Amino acid sequence: MKERIYVCHTYYHVYVTFLKEWNLPAEKRGQATLLLSKMSNNFEQLKSRVESTGLFEQVLEYEEKRADFFPELAAYRQDRSSFLRNMLARIRFTKKLAKLNAPYVPVHFKEYRDIYVFCDSDPIGYYLNWKKIPYHAVEDGLNCLVHFDTARYDNRGHFKLKAFLSKKLNLIFIQNGYGKYCLDMEVNDIAAIAHPCPYYVEVPRQKLTDALDEQGKELILRAFIRDKDRLEEQIRESGKMQNKILVLTEPLCSMEVREKIFRDIIARYEKEGTVFLKPHPRDTLDYRTLFSEYPQFDAAVPMEILNFFPGLRFRKVISVLTEIKAIGFADETVRLGPDFLDAYEDPRIHRQNEAI
Repeated sequence: MKERIYVCHTYYHVYVTFLKEWNLPAEKRGQATLLLSKMSNNFEQLKSRVESTGLFEQVLEYEEKRADFFPELAAYRQDRSSFLRNMLARIRFTKKLAKLNAPYVPVHFKEYRDIYVFCDSDPIGYYLNWKKIPYHAVEDGLNCLVHFDTARYDNRGHFKLKAFLSKKLNLIFIQNGYGKYCLDMEVNDIAAIAHPCPYYVEVPRQKLTDALDEQGKELILRAFIRDKDRLEEQIRESGKMQNKILVLTEPLCSMEVREKIFRDIIARYEKEGTVFLKPHPRDTLDYRTLFSEYPQFDAAVPMEILNFFPGLRFRKVISVLTEIKAIGFADETVRLGPDFLDAYEDPRIHRQNEAI
């Protein structure tokens, strides 16, 4: 029996996985498998860099497929104007999506003692429940359920019935602790979640981070920093500037609207100091070209890793919806929130908790 496997969909997931592994006793490290799902992210050379750290026994890539990859699933997602008929179609969809993804799964999950899945709303969650394989879910992003409870939003209307069909009968699948074979779900702060699930367990991310020693930080930097010399030079140069403002981009709205959002944010804050950009790993807008006049950090570096550089300090860090409570390299953090975004898109798109 193998020890552990982590299914990660983003750079941030991999970062948290490093934290979880480093918090284990030294004799238990180096025994886990890291599985990188390429469905949502281009991990480029991350696999080889992680392998070089020696913290994992094996690093694999996973060609996970979205539902729209399989045209035969489209019929099951059409509205039949009847709760019962929609539910019957969903039951068929749940099993068929899992079955169609099976050929792409590169490991035998039943060989592992513990399975950790970030974002089990993706097909991997359907697959594990279809195969009746118990697993632990892990919060997708820091306090993400505080701002967007996807399980309740995706299943609004008769939620208790749907949760019963998922958790007790395994006829459909609901993410974030409501799947029959989801043992529990790790979240950062249960008290902050409006509708906590009985299967949530609190694992504060800051506590994991605080346990890092210099060796652990060095391993993380080796895995995530593509060009450490260049990053350190950027930090040295930034230290010569006063009142630095860091703007965190996000994959919001359409490309055209997204560009306007971040031009407006820059216009609002650049009077306060020198603006730097940190593109989001999944933001495909070409900031290098469109915003070439502003210094930029590598998009592939999770923003939390910037905490590891004591010479880096910003007067203010700005985000739209990204949770930025974990940032320790700023005098002030500003999360503009849904009120700001209302001016750029239909508020119903980003006010999910209000629709629950």
